[in-house]
Amino acid sequence: MSKIIGIRREDKSHWERRVPLIPEDIKKLIDEHNIKVLLQPSHIRAFPDKDYIEAGAEVKEDISEASLVFAVKEIPLDFFSPNKTYIFFSHTIKGQTNNMDMLKRMMEFECQLIDYEKIADKNGRRLIFFGRYAGIAGMIDTLWALGKRLKWEGVKNPFTQIKRAYEYREIKGAKDHITQVGKEIIRKGLNDTFLPLLFVFTGYGNVSGGAQEILDCLPVKKIRPFEIINLFRDGSSEKVIYKAVFKEGDMVEHISGEVFDLMNYYAHPSKYCSRFHNYIPYITVLMNCIYWEAKYPRLVTKANLKRHFRMGATRLRVIGDISCDIEGAVECTIHSTTPDKPVFVYDPVSETSKDGYKGKGPVIMAIDNLPCEIPVESSIYFSETLMKFVPDIIKADFSKSFEGCNLPDELKNGVILYKGKLTEKYKYLEKYL
Repeated sequence: MSKIIGIRREDKSHWERRVPLIPEDIKKLIDEHNIKVLLQPSHIRAFPDKDYIEAGAEVKEDISEASLVFAVKEIPLDFFSPNKTYIFFSHTIKGQTNNMDMLKRMMEFECQLIDYEKIADKNGRRLIFFGRYAGIAGMIDTLWALGKRLKWEGVKNPFTQIKRAYEYREIKGAKDHITQVGKEIIRKGLNDTFLPLLFVFTGYGNVSGGAQEILDCLPVKKIRPFEIINLFRDGSSEKVIYKAVFKEGDMVEHISGEVFDLMNYYAHPSKYCSRFHNYIPYITVLMNCIYWEAKYPRLVTKANLKRHFRMGATRLRVIGDISCDIEGAVECTIHSTTPDKPVFVYDPVSETSKDGYKGKGPVIMAIDNLPCEIPVESSIYFSETLMKFVPDIIKADFSKSFEGCNLPDELKNGVILYKGKLTEKYKYLEKYL
């Protein structure tokens, strides 16, 4: 008997229009692997139900007969069925409190949980992700926020022309428009009020790459982190945007003053402290694109931000926190935002926030599902990447032991639960349950 796979409707928010598998790839799976596909109906999905029906899928509310269920975001407790395999972004690997009940329900039902975020090669490199698209949308929204903020301050600036990411029909259209804004900057220059204009990117992976892809549509001059202080000390008459990309060694230092060692840092992060606060007085826009856990030093602390603002170091206008760890690497990200209300202002002195871009303190862009603003293109890419692994998931025998289930190692890396039990790699989650 052929296997039945299900595609769950995304309902975490009305902005979530992404799909794990697009109709074209569903057709390939049906034709090549003799499977049945069930799809929950949705009126907001980026690809309409009729496209899936034409691809050979069956649209129905109850997809409980599917043994494999694919989704994008978290799944509500009442959806799970016993002994099934669920593949989605579970947001549990950091012990996130709001998802522990979901994990416990899957354990009670003796389910398998495969998390896209942890599907990785032997070197730990992620193989399935939306990262580039989060970076693209996050940079567009941050440029929009910068334009709004500067205009509120009474500073005429070209960034006011830039729209929010979801207001563009496609990435190409956004890039073409921002390129035109860049040509205006070349032709007319920038307001001297906020020069030098410095964008700092933390991280150099897919998220950072996507964000830089958008910023590079503007006239950009790249400098290295150690050149920043000289740039401000010597001054600059160039009316361009300066960009600096920070790697680990630029952000932290050994507590004892030893030479930075990347492998040692990841093995013993408690031996390191942040030195990023030294750069805060010079940054106009901070783009946070790093993966962060509590064991690592914070980049921006509330205390350091308060100290800088009390000293009058208020150049920092916008923080585009694409990583969006609440009170994490950027501690003043005290809550997430949504595409229709993408920013809030954080007052470092009172440690309070208010929605919008008006007020004392930096504007924080902290949308926690940025790729949903470009759902078609991000879903096409994600589906293409996921398709490399779906046949192996279909062929796996989940009735056998974890060792003998026939999943390749890359997929086994992402198995958090097997038959309702935490796999060895994720035993640490027991303390959060």
